[in-house]
Amino acid sequence: MRATTFTEYAKRLPLTWLPFADVASDNLPLPRLLRLSLFKLTMGITTALIIGTLNRVMIVELSVHAWLVSLMLALPLLVAPFRAVTGYQSDVHVSAFGWRRVPYMWGGTLIQFLGLAVMPFALLVLSGQGQVPVPDWFGQAAAGMAFLMVGAGLQTSQTAGLALATDQANDATRPQVVALLYTMLLVGAVSGSLVFSLLLSDFSPERLVQVVQGTAMAVLILNLVALWKQEPRNPQRFAALKTAKQPSFQEVWQKFIGLPQTRRFLWTTAIGTFAFNMQDIILEPYGGEILHLSVSATSALTAMLAGGGLVGFYASGRWLAKGIDPMRLAAYGALTGLPAFSAVIFSAPLDAGWLFRLGALGIGFGGGLFAVGTLFTAMRMEANFVGLAIGAWGAVQSAAAGASMFIGGALRDLTTSIASQGLLGSAMTDPSVGYSFVYHIEMALLFVTLIAIGPLVKRHPHLWPVAAQPLISTKCHN
Repeated sequence: MRATTFTEYAKRLPLTWLPFADVASDNLPLPRLLRLSLFKLTMGITTALIIGTLNRVMIVELSVHAWLVSLMLALPLLVAPFRAVTGYQSDVHVSAFGWRRVPYMWGGTLIQFLGLAVMPFALLVLSGQGQVPVPDWFGQAAAGMAFLMVGAGLQTSQTAGLALATDQANDATRPQVVALLYTMLLVGAVSGSLVFSLLLSDFSPERLVQVVQGTAMAVLILNLVALWKQEPRNPQRFAALKTAKQPSFQEVWQKFIGLPQTRRFLWTTAIGTFAFNMQDIILEPYGGEILHLSVSATSALTAMLAGGGLVGFYASGRWLAKGIDPMRLAAYGALTGLPAFSAVIFSAPLDAGWLFRLGALGIGFGGGLFAVGTLFTAMRMEANFVGLAIGAWGAVQSAAAGASMFIGGALRDLTTSIASQGLLGSAMTDPSVGYSFVYHIEMALLFVTLIAIGPLVKRHPHLWPVAAQPLISTKCHN
């Protein structure tokens, strides 16, 4: 009797056991969806390059002042509020081919490519390692412009890409689509970090140029593959839009922000995102300075956070598909964050590295639930202006994430300085005080988030009532 092979056994497994097995639909088959998700993969790669690799390279290898590095990383926040405008423009975009999202995805990709292409040269000039001596302000301006272009391109392509995924997915598969896109974001971040650490192990200015510009080419090619033939041409829509009078952004925004609970939702998204992201800058230093973990051990924290987020994204997709209210899901994420941050805090006095890692895993899981829950809520807010809703969510989320990282690092430095001078008392001079202060603030913000979420959680399937009259003629969106 022939033994059953592993492949034959795997084929007998129920399809529902496989991750994202039910994510495909007739309008969006799995191969096409996986191709579309590449735009999230490139976001993860770019984020790993800028926040992870270049953050360390600028400070250590290029000897750039830490405050200037923080300022450069915060520059993309300047374009975050424009995500709402970008989303609205993709809703009403007039194209001879009838496209809405593709022009903005491609335009954002080109801007991001140009920013990455000039970034390594700008950084070398900024650090004083350029071949031609230039004033300090020129290097700072060049580096700032490069970071600003990358941020603008990234924000534009991501807003249009999420709106396109919402357009293509149906109501039944949309939760799993959102979870899959976020999974690809994590895959890009983790794989990008590993590849960058390998390529830059033998650092040199020439190697830095090669790696960053290689990333620019990878982003350009992968995003081109992602958007290729994703949005069908619709000349009828072009004709309808040319004859129809389009409302201005101000008119649409006033109607959007006037929907019941919209302001509370945006404030909730901001506070919750702030609470989960203040630790981004200080988590690894906490493990190294306070728990005396090795560099490899603290580097593994990225994998722990990503692993927790991956489980959170998958669980979110399953629970949303079963009909859970997305804001209830976001509340579960905030609740999970409370014991996770507690574990991180108590790992120092207990000298328990395992508790620290468990806390990092919980932070990733809770943050994943919160992010997917709030995004899915935004995707259901206004059927006629999906891009505007997603853009508003993205603007709030991006601004809160960037500001929280900067403020988290600044509060840690300020508190540590005050504590080391004995101004908080002799019992509060330990180096862990500055870190613990930030973690306690994050826990307090999670409680505020739960209070804000309360009125948003409803038993019925739609958080906001559908408007009696659409904001724009539905025939324009055929």
